[in-house]
Amino acid sequence: MMKILAVNPGSTSTKLAVYENENSLFEQTIRHPDDEIMKLPELDDQLPYRLESIVEALRLQGFNPSHLDAVVGRGGMLKPMDSGTYLVDENLLNDARSGKYGNHASNLGSMIAAEIADSHQIPAYIVDPVCVDELADEARISGLVDIERKSHVHALNIKAVSRKTAAHLGKNLDDASFIIAHLGGGISVAAVRNGRIIDVNNAENEGPFSPERAGGLPAKQLVQLCFSGKYTEKDLLQKMTKQGGVFSYLGTKNLMEVEDWAAEGDLEAAMVIKAMVHQIGKEIGAMATVLEGEMDGIILTGGVAHSDRIVALIRKKISFLGKVFVLPGEAEMEALAAGALRVMGGIEDAKIY
Repeated sequence: MMKILAVNPGSTSTKLAVYENENSLFEQTIRHPDDEIMKLPELDDQLPYRLESIVEALRLQGFNPSHLDAVVGRGGMLKPMDSGTYLVDENLLNDARSGKYGNHASNLGSMIAAEIADSHQIPAYIVDPVCVDELADEARISGLVDIERKSHVHALNIKAVSRKTAAHLGKNLDDASFIIAHLGGGISVAAVRNGRIIDVNNAENEGPFSPERAGGLPAKQLVQLCFSGKYTEKDLLQKMTKQGGVFSYLGTKNLMEVEDWAAEGDLEAAMVIKAMVHQIGKEIGAMATVLEGEMDGIILTGGVAHSDRIVALIRKKISFLGKVFVLPGEAEMEALAAGALRVMGGIEDAKIY
């Protein structure tokens, strides 16, 4: 029986869970007050603060870290890589610390895992970070030689629901093909062929708009807005990635609230939902052409997939393409632990960064 600690740092929280094989012993979200985090602007500064909060949370649960067999952290902004479970080594840690490929709280995942693992002489891993890059060569070409399309994707959940659905169909992941729409604060719609993500919209600047992201925008009008003098570069990037989408139109990122407004007769709220569903359906249709129609089904996942109304509206648009599976939520902690367990159980080899 393997005991695994999974750690998932976010901007103002740290999620942790302890698993015994596939079974969760406990799961907890530690909230970090904004004023505390603001005192620690650099990731290196936050490391001891977050470590202390994790150790204290484990103590309060009555769990001794010396009983752990491995620690697995959320992979951060690293170099483009194949999917899989990676051993945390110095090369990986150096890139996570440096912010060479981007600064994000998830970079702390490998750093925290390594600190705890080193203290107890056990391995540390990361699993399927957002930088997983399995794009087909033709998917990288944007249409402008100065710009290459990048793969930034909700890989952890996309791979996890791919494995679950393939198993449900009696298939191995390597033999299964799906369109997967991860519907969350950002939206990734991926074409998965034989288990590999061969195309995906980059959720921060392409594809459907989401509760907080603008998605793909008309290019000429966006360029004109950039040079209008109304916004700095920082302002506009914030507007597109944190204040776009549903928030831009309605001033809220809470889709349950928007659905309530629509049900009460708010025509603008109803239209924004309709437009978001329109764009999601259109992106799923586009990915069907990437797979040339050869797929085992379409998977709707992520937090938004908890909404029966939105799922029903999407189904109406896409069900002619194939069977639709709904796996709401993200199950990130379960996916992290499962990735470590596959390596520890000899099902997969740990990859080296």
